[in-house]
Amino acid sequence: MFVDEVDIRVAAGDGGRGCMSFRREKFVPRGGPNGGDGGSGGSVYIVATEHLNTLVNFRFHPNCEAQRGAHGQGSNRTGHDGRDIELQVPVGTMVYEIEADASGCSPGNRPLNLLADLTEPGQRVLAAQGGHGGFGNAHFATSTNRAPRRADPGWPGEARELRLQLKLLAGVGLVGFPNAGKSTLISRISAARPKIADYPFTTLTPHLGVVTLDADRSFVVADVPGLIEGAHAGHGLGLQFLKHVERTKVLVHVVDVSETSGRNPVADFETVRRELKLFDPALVERPQIVAANKIDVMADLERLSLLAAHVETQGIRVFPISAVTGDGVRALLEAMWQPVARARE
Repeated sequence: MFVDEVDIRVAAGDGGRGCMSFRREKFVPRGGPNGGDGGSGGSVYIVATEHLNTLVNFRFHPNCEAQRGAHGQGSNRTGHDGRDIELQVPVGTMVYEIEADASGCSPGNRPLNLLADLTEPGQRVLAAQGGHGGFGNAHFATSTNRAPRRADPGWPGEARELRLQLKLLAGVGLVGFPNAGKSTLISRISAARPKIADYPFTTLTPHLGVVTLDADRSFVVADVPGLIEGAHAGHGLGLQFLKHVERTKVLVHVVDVSETSGRNPVADFETVRRELKLFDPALVERPQIVAANKIDVMADLERLSLLAAHVETQGIRVFPISAVTGDGVRALLEAMWQPVARARE
């Protein structure tokens, strides 16, 4: 199951309370205070890992609590600290704090504060700080107060409501209408194996694939579920997954130029570009490439010519390919690599 947004509650451990105790031993008059301090509560950290690609674990376990600190004891024994916990999330996860709201609004309607954008493996953020342990009465002994009868309670740990939002990290994003051949293309150029069928919206979740050109050149490609007109407003699957192309370095429009779709390739290209612009105007400023797919079953060459003439006036290169047979795919991969390499530099 692919889950890219969840609300969770994290609670750090409370600090242990201090101990009020006095030394009482035979032949030791006026032994004095010997109450130890309480231990500190455990904290909650969120850590990015490249071994996950979904937030599904938090869908079923939204409450995460760290261990509380142990109480202090007599004979100046300090309570042990509570264990920290680390919550592993995929690289590309954004961590938001959901602000408290006295008006009783649901978490989905409250303002969000960005705590961290975890874009590197091993990057971590403190989500909830553990409470400090309370002081025992031995801590308060002075020359004028040799028998203090005071011990502090532990301080409570932080508790927060958080929203985790995953935006996949990929160098290249494949966009286009349903059944344009995006899934077939990513299965051709990588080891990704998305479901492939001849009906619309076969791909229900994004898929990532690693493309290796040679020993020194590789990049990640994201196959985004098909876009339709009105995707930016929530039609189809667009609004749910458009955010996954926000981090890409280059966008590849996969356009079906065959007659089997019954659509106009130029209109398809412009519809997808318009939806990207309405979702985020910065997306259409990214480097873009057009992969004119399904040339192996194309009978009317004019469809390809019209598409090429239209997009090349906008400074966008067109690569005729067949994702099924592999024709033209190598040249397309080299074109994908160039803007990725420039972005890395």
